[in-house]
Amino acid sequence: MAPKLAIVAGGGSLPSLLREACNAVGREVLFLAIQGEVKKNLTPEPDKWIMLAQWGANLDYLRQNKVQQLVFAGTVKRPNLKDLRPDKRGAAFLTRLGLSWFGDDSILSTVLKELENEGFEIISPNSLLENIVSRSGAYGKISPSEGDLKDIQRGINVIRKIGENDIGQALILEEGIVIAIEAAEGTNEMLRRCKPFLSNGNHSVLVKAPKPRQELRIDMPTIGPETVELAYRIGLSGIAVQADGVLVIDEEEVVRLVDKLGLYLYGV
Repeated sequence: MAPKLAIVAGGGSLPSLLREACNAVGREVLFLAIQGEVKKNLTPEPDKWIMLAQWGANLDYLRQNKVQQLVFAGTVKRPNLKDLRPDKRGAAFLTRLGLSWFGDDSILSTVLKELENEGFEIISPNSLLENIVSRSGAYGKISPSEGDLKDIQRGINVIRKIGENDIGQALILEEGIVIAIEAAEGTNEMLRRCKPFLSNGNHSVLVKAPKPRQELRIDMPTIGPETVELAYRIGLSGIAVQADGVLVIDEEEVVRLVDKLGLYLYGV
């Protein structure tokens, strides 16, 4: 029998896809929805609504329900410190974080270590869903040009370089020029804000790849149908992802959209 699992759910469709995958094989799973991230009208309803800073209460709930494994999925916005409302153990945890609070990789590595020290095994979403991790080559009918491929490789190199300082996991290039780099707002908001800076011509691409020290078990870069629709709306030529480094949510719909909208999706 598989260990009892809890899904710690942020925004987007991935957490529900994981729950459906577990239900399909009869695996016992708890769905913990992060307040402010998961839609309130979600069906089926979550087993519990949680606040991340309520560290002690969350650990108690997991132990009471004999949870052994945790999977983190979905988007989580960086909270305002004054809105956290930590319990006693949460306050102690934030104190241990210290200056690590200012870097996503540091926060997530610390969270991971703390949970493992508490006896939980952290697993990645791709261990529960088949064929969700990016592969190399073209996904749809369209492939990037030679010029596009040079820009894509430049984008991957830039992400690796700035990622050494815990910055970005996505950027937009147009004809070799970096137009935007993802910050705390996330990929979709980056796409929305960069539209005024694009010429809406050819050779513009969204590139996504993990940072060098990114903890992929709980923070793997992700694209999905909404990413494709936004890329089309702002006039990009395509999307490129690092092979084996990005989750492609609802691949069938993603491929249908890139073909319909005339974009490429390419893994390198």
